[in-house]
Amino acid sequence: MKLITAILSVAIALAATNAMANADLAKKSNCLACHTVDKKLVGPAYADVAKKYAGDKGAEAKLVQKVKKGGSGVWGSVPMPPNSAVKDEDIKTLVKWILGGAK
Repeated sequence: MKLITAILSVAIALAATNAMANADLAKKSNCLACHTVDKKLVGPAYADVAKKYAGDKGAEAKLVQKVKKGGSGVWGSVPMPPNSAVKDEDIKTLVKWILGGAK
């Protein structure tokens, strides 16, 4: 029982550290200037993005391209600027985090 408790504690700590690292990456990449986790700012909340694309097997690839190249029309008339300065690896990490619930 102690082993299971220890394993769960480590898993929770790693998940929390990962979430904080991804939030830091979002801040560093300037994503949080227009988005928040739980409410609309300029762009949609990450929670709303995750809900919209839940079950869409192609969502990750679509969103990686949207973040990289920018776009408009999906969430209203305000365009999302391209983020070509953000590394592809970082964009993939952020999109996975967002689709996973961005906690």
